[in-house]
Amino acid sequence: MKLDVFEKALVYAMQKHHGMRRKAEDIPYLLHPMEVAVIAASMTNDPDILAACLLHDTVEDTDTSLEEIKTLFGPRIHAYVACETENKRHDEPANMTWMIRKEESLAKLRNTEDINVKIIWLADKLANIRAFYRSYQKDGDAMWKMFNQSDPAKQAWYYGQVRLLTEDLKDHAAWQEYSKYLTILFQGGEDETD
Repeated sequence: MKLDVFEKALVYAMQKHHGMRRKAEDIPYLLHPMEVAVIAASMTNDPDILAACLLHDTVEDTDTSLEEIKTLFGPRIHAYVACETENKRHDEPANMTWMIRKEESLAKLRNTEDINVKIIWLADKLANIRAFYRSYQKDGDAMWKMFNQSDPAKQAWYYGQVRLLTEDLKDHAAWQEYSKYLTILFQGGEDETD
């Protein structure tokens, strides 16, 4: 039986993220790329975009290379994964390189006209901001200590830039949810989810 590209990406991500856990929640890491794909599916049904969502952290967080993604999944998915991949600078402390990594990443988002890149970015960052919110509900401001960047003002800057740069998607529920969580977490807005 031949797997379609989404199924193939799911199996691959499952293998690559095997045994990994999410930092903030101690849940299987695979749940994050799956959530990103589900969020993106609310904005597109393009199987390459959904596959790229499943693969978006494999190069950053596993032994996968961009060349391997290109060989296995083709140039289009490779390009989308590359747009989400930071140069982690593994030879330097992550907290020392956080700002340069985020500025480089935002430059990719700023310089694209491709709405699919923005969909993947928004889906990834919405999944992250949901996790931030859950951690914040449990631990308050102490939750920032578990991240490479523990200054909430810098996190607010980064996630606020993503909101600005994905504004083309403001008519989608995902962008509106993202915007709501930014207000709650970083501007002391009211939580209307209760």
